[in-house]
Amino acid sequence: MPSESQRESLPFEPKSSKQSSGKAVSPAGGPLPKSSPRSSGKATPRKASGAGSDGDEQDAAGIPEVVSRRMMRRMAVFSGVPTFLGMSSFIVSYILLTRHIVEFPNVVVLIVSLGFFGLGVIGLSYGVLSSSWEEEESGSLLGMAEFSINFRRMVQGIRKKPSESE
Repeated sequence: MPSESQRESLPFEPKSSKQSSGKAVSPAGGPLPKSSPRSSGKATPRKASGAGSDGDEQDAAGIPEVVSRRMMRRMAVFSGVPTFLGMSSFIVSYILLTRHIVEFPNVVVLIVSLGFFGLGVIGLSYGVLSSSWEEEESGSLLGMAEFSINFRRMVQGIRKKPSESE
């Protein structure tokens, strides 16, 4: 696996800019036009084009379809399972209480369901960060290695953002 300095940046990763003028700059070096293709809101399919072509600016506009679907699947699993458990905790506690199998206060049901719903919210973020952001690689089952790589990329992107706007 190449190191961070040797790898090619991802299409949707923030570009590091040495210019601190605060103005948007196109890949060709000039200012971006007022109506750029990014404002259309539609992601364009990736083209096999050479470097420096007009397709590069459009490729950077969105997440590739393969990566997006991978993220959605992981988000559905890591968020859907705890959310389902949170909803089913109400049904299970109702059955346990009405049949006098176990007696417990209502606060226990609240805490258990909130815990599962909280895990569901955390699962949304983990689903995105644990998926492989490389188009060619599908990643591992739980995505622990991908999570550490993507979390590092996210933190680096957040740290670079304020310095670019100065």
